Amino acid sequence: MFDAEITIIGAGVVGLAIAEKLSQHISQVFVVEKHPTFGQETSSRNSEVIHAGIYYVKNSLKAKLCVEGRDLLYDFCDQYELPYNRCGKLIVATTEEEIPALEQVEQKALNNGVTDLYWMTQDEIKAMEPDIFAVKALFSPSTGVIDSYWYLKRLETNSINNGVQFAYSSVVTGIEKLTEGYQIDLNDADGQPFSFTSKKVINAAGLESFNIASMVGVNDEDLTIHFCKGEYFRIQPPKHKLLNRLVYPVPSKDALGIHVTIDMGGGVKLGPDVQYLDTNEYDYTLTPSRRKVFFESTRRFLPFLEEEDLISEMAGIRPKTQTKDGPPRDFYIREESMRGLPGFVNLIGMESPGLTASLAIGNYVERLLNGQNDR
Repeated sequence: MFDAEITIIGAGVVGLAIAEKLSQHISQVFVVEKHPTFGQETSSRNSEVIHAGIYYVKNSLKAKLCVEGRDLLYDFCDQYELPYNRCGKLIVATTEEEIPALEQVEQKALNNGVTDLYWMTQDEIKAMEPDIFAVKALFSPSTGVIDSYWYLKRLETNSINNGVQFAYSSVVTGIEKLTEGYQIDLNDADGQPFSFTSKKVINAAGLESFNIASMVGVNDEDLTIHFCKGEYFRIQPPKHKLLNRLVYPVPSKDALGIHVTIDMGGGVKLGPDVQYLDTNEYDYTLTPSRRKVFFESTRRFLPFLEEEDLISEMAGIRPKTQTKDGPPRDFYIREESMRGLPGFVNLIGMESPGLTASLAIGNYVERLLNGQNDR
């Protein structure tokens, strides 16, 4: 007999969504989290955007799970009366030369099954968002924003109601493959060593996911996590009232660009930028001197903006498997029987659109554990 049927390491949005899903049919599900409560890292330091599924590589997990997860998330919010704003998003071209790049965005979206984008002329843009500048735009009506705290809280509540046991302030120190199942060693909330056995283990540890995988011998260099910091600047009142929707520039080869997001409180912020950290340190320090970079990056489509309108707000860290100069990478979600680790599921590189895709990820992991095709 095992102490737990399934142990999930990590109580970010991905771990919670998996716990909520699996506990509907399985008893003895444990969640181990090093922080005193859920969602203290990437899950609470992001743009809180419900993505439509536009930008991702065709047939990638990011594309498939984002499109599936988007609809599941809106339905979940409706079911539990969670706050969200299906405000839509404008992807704007500020010159005629940028329009072909917008056409490429449209084609990529169609490849991913996103069929509700439509083109807007300059006059139509002005009617929708009078204070931005663009010569043409694509509008995504299925993009929105969510209050991520209340979403995570509902996932935790549902999980607890289903019998999930949470071990907060507990740091995993080792995992040993047994003849059957796994032994998990940790330091508990009192700093005392504790060990228990689990038939199956799900590694949803976010920024620490590669380190957790390494504990059972998965040391694939291709799965190394690179900490990628992103800062945000808030548009101070009263100019925040000039924007009602998300506004994104034409994406570059490597990134979506610094963009406009709104939140459920009516605030407006710019970000995130992309800063790969030299070491995997939890560096959430703010850099007010980067204000000029944010201003210069957005002034072409926010002509009303002045540099002094911006104030530092927060920073987050993305757990990327993509290297600084490397091509975009997909989620790594795999049951590791092929590595001699039956019942061990790794989720590595769970960056955006992890929040949007979270409920779909829960379904996907359930299928993996049931031995169904992982695609």
